[in-house]
Amino acid sequence: MKRIHLLVLSSLAVGSLLNAEITNSKNAAPGLPQNGPPRPLKLAILIFDGVQIIDYTGPYETFGHAYDNEEPLFNIYTVAPRPESITTEMGMSVNPTYSFANSPKPDVLVVPGGNIQKQLNDQNVVKWVRDNAKSATVTMSVCNGAFFLAKAGLLDGLEATTTFGLISKLREAAPKAKVVENKRYVDNGAIVTAAGLSSGIDCSLHIIERFFGKGTAQMAALGMEYNWDPESRFVRAALADKYMQFDFDVKFLPGGWKPLAREGNLDHWENKWLVKTESSEAELLQSINSTIETNRTTFGPSRSKWVRTKNEPRNLRQSLWEFSGEDGKAWKGTVRIEPSQGGQNEFILIVRVERDENVKSTAEQNAQTSH
Repeated sequence: MKRIHLLVLSSLAVGSLLNAEITNSKNAAPGLPQNGPPRPLKLAILIFDGVQIIDYTGPYETFGHAYDNEEPLFNIYTVAPRPESITTEMGMSVNPTYSFANSPKPDVLVVPGGNIQKQLNDQNVVKWVRDNAKSATVTMSVCNGAFFLAKAGLLDGLEATTTFGLISKLREAAPKAKVVENKRYVDNGAIVTAAGLSSGIDCSLHIIERFFGKGTAQMAALGMEYNWDPESRFVRAALADKYMQFDFDVKFLPGGWKPLAREGNLDHWENKWLVKTESSEAELLQSINSTIETNRTTFGPSRSKWVRTKNEPRNLRQSLWEFSGEDGKAWKGTVRIEPSQGGQNEFILIVRVERDENVKSTAEQNAQTSH
């Protein structure tokens, strides 16, 4: 099937995808030299009990679609700490190709994430990652696989990223790295880190392009029927809902917390839920307000603390908020409770954030004050 794909796709690959240049790779090291390692390149993917399925299968599938003259460009194999089968997150059973004891040294090393805490505390795993990264041309992490690189000291002095929700944790784990949340992947040359989950697919295509050119990467994407955006403009951690990850302590009835909508972009976001509760509208609003006021969030305290809008008109169904974003620009938040059509004890809870274009940023205000 893959050979048939290639015969058809070869005439389409040059111009069929987006033409934009890759912005994430301006500091990237070049691909392999003309007289580099013989093809196919050896590509090892670390797997372990609790590995996230898409973190390792996404890159496996993507690199597996890289061909030249119908010959695969990568010899892909999995490596586990021991030769026994492993069980992934979500329960998939996988037999590794190799164990640490007999795995070949790779040209490319892929380090996925998942339920990693046990492996992260295993010095043998960390040492294996460190040792193989030293000899590999490229080491690529996916999702919270970046924490293996941090533990191995491989992120020191570099720019890095990880999955949404763990950005602040990676900053703690890799204090000498610059951890960013506005890139789908970060290429430092020998060390490349991808954000969460499906980001590993885009990062893999980027590495294919680095090594073998844009056309080869486009052919791989088309072969997978994947809509590749070389600019990787979708970055989960950069979306505006990063300012509203509150851990609401709502007393709802069994089955009474149902998401109705979660939508927006970089400049605004709205979450909407159906809530069934024995609390009144006022009590429900007070519970939500209390969570926001104490800055209680799912992933630890937010760096952007909401405060109530001054001179806010009294409203038992709504509260108004304001805060500064990480770039110092003004934002506003709204919490609103609406009655549901479903009947008694049912409400629609709406939480919204948006940039406040009518308020100058902190930097702009400081500049005015200095004059």
